[in-house]
Amino acid sequence: MQPKNNESLTRRFYDRISHVYDTIADGGEHKARERGLELLAVGSGESVLEIGYGTGHSIVALAESVGDTGHVTGIDISSGMQQVSQKRVNESSCADRVELLVSEAPPLPMGDKIFDVVTLSFTLELFPIADIPAVLTEIRRVLKPTGRLGVVSMATVRDGEGESPLEKTYKWMHTHFPHIVDCQPIDAERLVTESGFTLTKNERFDLFTMPVAILVANRTQI
Repeated sequence: MQPKNNESLTRRFYDRISHVYDTIADGGEHKARERGLELLAVGSGESVLEIGYGTGHSIVALAESVGDTGHVTGIDISSGMQQVSQKRVNESSCADRVELLVSEAPPLPMGDKIFDVVTLSFTLELFPIADIPAVLTEIRRVLKPTGRLGVVSMATVRDGEGESPLEKTYKWMHTHFPHIVDCQPIDAERLVTESGFTLTKNERFDLFTMPVAILVANRTQI
């Protein structure tokens, strides 16, 4: 878990920008996020958890996918994001199947083996690198044995690929000004597989010359 002072800074930052987040950040992210939902292929009747629901675009799409017999739970650190998302959910036709929580993670405030799907878009890379295995362990805990994980995240370049000038600048900004540029490229494929998941779908998306990993993984049976 992030140190408490970092959690407080992160929460206040997202509370401040919640009502303008889509204008600031969603211009390019939404295409990768939507592709992640396509690959995840959530179906009618499924129980879904989204970690870091932000302004609620994916929450509404997921609620439409699960239909009348499914349910979608969201968890986010920011009460400002919850307000924006709840408004979007209330304006949709599926508010009765959505629950939006405000809580820090890890741990996740849910029981074991209750979700068919857990999904994160541009969220996993917000956690300190050292904490990501704990986050993924918690996700594995709340997933059903046949459950699957969807991840969309800023990614490190693969062997033989060079970093673009923008990515180098982005990483420098994260190192020196983490309160402004809070996410960081991560080796999502390795982190996911080392945490007890088997990749079933693995794509890359170019976001303004920076690589994004789009993954779907099954909960490995061990």
